[in-house]
Amino acid sequence: MAEIKVPELAESITEGTIAQWVKKVGDRVEKGEFIVELETDKVNAEIISEEAGVLTQILAEEGDTVLVGQTIAIVEPVEGGAEPTPAPQAEPEKEAVKEEQPQAPQAQPAQAAPVVEETSNERVVASPAARKLAREKGIDLAAISPVDPQGRVRVQDVAAHAAKPAQPVQAAQPVAPAVTVDESRVTVERMSRRRQTIAKRLLEVKQNTAMLTTFNEIDMTNVMELRKRKQEQFVNENGIKLGFMSFFTKAVVAALKKYPYVNAQIVGDEIHKFNIYDIGIAVSTEEGLVVPVVRDADRKNFAEIEREIAELAQKAREKKLAISDLQGGTFTITNGGIFGSLASTPIINGTQAGILGMHSIVNRPVAVNGQVEIRPMMYVALSYDHRIIDGKDSVGFLKTVKELIENPEDLLLNS
Repeated sequence: MAEIKVPELAESITEGTIAQWVKKVGDRVEKGEFIVELETDKVNAEIISEEAGVLTQILAEEGDTVLVGQTIAIVEPVEGGAEPTPAPQAEPEKEAVKEEQPQAPQAQPAQAAPVVEETSNERVVASPAARKLAREKGIDLAAISPVDPQGRVRVQDVAAHAAKPAQPVQAAQPVAPAVTVDESRVTVERMSRRRQTIAKRLLEVKQNTAMLTTFNEIDMTNVMELRKRKQEQFVNENGIKLGFMSFFTKAVVAALKKYPYVNAQIVGDEIHKFNIYDIGIAVSTEEGLVVPVVRDADRKNFAEIEREIAELAQKAREKKLAISDLQGGTFTITNGGIFGSLASTPIINGTQAGILGMHSIVNRPVAVNGQVEIRPMMYVALSYDHRIIDGKDSVGFLKTVKELIENPEDLLLNS
């Protein structure tokens, strides 16, 4: 018998949600075969079977929260060509009637917990393990307040309810009316685990940093002309188009080297300045924003950067990013311009000290050598942690990015 357990995913991830069972009870499973998809705070992970056999038990249902190391399924080997008989699954609607079978007399505690039936008019949604624990402890599932936004009662909820001190019986108190939703006017949608995590972390950044934003504008004329001239040759030599992200990544690396406190983070009462340049590139997916990391961007050429960004973006859209793809970034670039944003204030990513926001390229009248000309202009924004970065460094950093993009030959010479 082989137990399928939730694997160690990353140091910061301790639990996940069962997103989808690819196999069902009774299915044949090969060694190394993908049997269940686990949704975590950062990525979706595919859990495989370490042994060949038949899936005989599923111990966690889709939507259940499971912990790292928890057994979620049983695979039994096939011996002598005969497949093991799957463990019978409890019938939810009948378990309240047939779950207590006569047993031989055994030593009983002073007072056994009574079996409590659910008192609500509608059946409470709960995992099998939660139902079993509630029966053992004599707890009415309807009396439990679940953490799950969808109202599903889990083992943790039952245990937490059991740990509460008994409340004295009091006279009936007026009960606040339940919040009702007019479904003809409001569509209720449960937040995914990833969206909940994004919301929580963005709020933490706002609360735990002294975030400030500085702005500038970049004349994109020269980089657009260079890109147009070199595009065909670049594609022929590298098999990928030359975009703007490689120019901005190169410009950011050069600016970080000049202003090292922008490439830093606070740890306790220390400032840790990074000597590496792992640049996070924000990618929009159906489930929210993720930030895969281009490692050692200072050592990569334009083609390598463009290729890696394209590969990471594709993996993000297909939900194939690994935890390692998202960890360890030292600075982040986000491009709201692809959605039409003219200007915005990006929020710092995690414990990093800064994030660069790119925006739409718009033809605007600008003064050039005393004359008004129509030029393709882009607003850029640097949000930064003022605890680490002073105004002088933040403005200098953004000005360096501006100067390098407006003179892209300098980037090519330094790459």
